[in-house]
Parts: sequence; C-alpha cells; structure tokens
Amino acid sequence: MTYCVGLRLNKGLVFMSDTRTNSGVDNVSTFRKMFTWSKPGDRVITLLTAGNLATTQAVVSLLDERSKAPADRNPSIFEAPSVFQVAQMVGETLREVIASTEPSGETADSAFGATIILGGQVAGGEPRLFLIYPEGNFIEASADTPFFQSGETKYGRPILVRAYDPDMSFEEAVKLLTVSFDSTVKANLSVGLPLDLQIYRKDSLDAGPQRRFEADDPYYQAITTGWGEALRQALSSLPDFEI
Repeated sequence: MTYCVGLRLNKGLVFMSDTRTNSGVDNVSTFRKMFTWSKPGDRVITLLTAGNLATTQAVVSLLDERSKAPADRNPSIFEAPSVFQVAQMVGETLREVIASTEPSGETADSAFGATIILGGQVAGGEPRLFLIYPEGNFIEASADTPFFQSGETKYGRPILVRAYDPDMSFEEAVKLLTVSFDSTVKANLSVGLPLDLQIYRKDSLDAGPQRRFEADDPYYQAITTGWGEALRQALSSLPDFEI
C-alpha cells in the first residue's frame, strides 16, 4: 500500500509521499512515488502515485517519454496550456495503461488500478491540485476540500482535518504532514519510510525545495518523539471520568 498527500496553501503547494511497496509481509521494497517535471519560468508539474506499481510506473514512463518526443507525435505535459489540461492528459494515459493490461478494461476495483494526485502551475494560471481516479476522471481541490490523500488515508486524516489552515507557512505545513505520516506509519505496516517531500512556492515556476526523510532523520525523530509526548500530555490534561 502507500500514503500520499497533496496540500494546497495560499502560498503554494506541499507534497509528501512514502516509499514502501509490499506484496505481503515478507516482500517489502522501496520505490519512489513522487515525480516532477519542470520547465523553469513556464511550469512545474508533480505527481504522487498510489496503487498497482506496474501501472503507475508505466504511466510515469509514458509521460516522460512523450515529454521528450517530437510535438507532432504525442501530446506532452510540457505543451498543455493549463494544469487542468495536464490532468486530462494524465487521466487519459492512466486509462490507456489500465485498458492495455486487460482487453476489456479495468475499473477502480481492479488489481491494476491506480490513483494519482497531480499538482503544479503553468505560467499565466494559478497553482492547482487534482485527484485522478483509475477511470481517468478527476476532481480539483478547492477551499472546501484543500488537500487530497491517496492510499492508507484514514490514520493520517484526523490531524489534517483539525490543524490545516490555508494561511499556514510552509514550515508549519511540513510539520503537519510529518505528523500525519508518522501517525500512519505507526498504525499501518504497509506504509513506511523514507518519506519524500516537495514544496512549491506560488508563481515561482521552479520545482522548489525537495527533501527525503530517512528513519534516522533528526527532524523526523524530533517530530515523532515530540508528537507522542504532546499526545500523552494532552490526554493527561483532560478531565478524568468519574465513576
């Protein structure tokens, strides 16, 4: 399984993903699930992939190959005039890959299914964030739904719902996401470190800071230890039940 989050802020976008892929408790591997294409001054596009590994790798490979091919051969994510049209292109590519795996096509319940979080900005437009389903259709983040999760979402969602603020700084957003991932890692063996992070600053049209958190990373260790202690203190401060 996996866990990925794309967060929309007033200042830009923040992405985080784990790297664990497993086919049973004794077959665990590490694979990158965050991919970025950028053309400085023109666009930045980031994908977070969840689902069947063969499917997501095929989608990423096709997008990458088409981005380097002559413009008259296949549409490219470097040529789409908006992030919305990039999302359409990625959705079509995902549907194409899934359909080629099974002659009759596959659906969200398929073993070949995958879900993609896509975010970025194209010059002349605003930063945008989309969640793309296996069928190729998608939805866009809004003020009411400012973040998307994929994979093992339930363990890390409560802190996001309670603490998210569109005006928060990037530093605060990274702290929030790290807590969300730490909660998920501790509750589900199918999600694990290293964690990949990317920050996109609105209107920079540059890929921005990227970071990988290993298990022994000092910041990650400070968050996981501090959050556990903070929870214990918060629980202790609540009134006891009277019998």
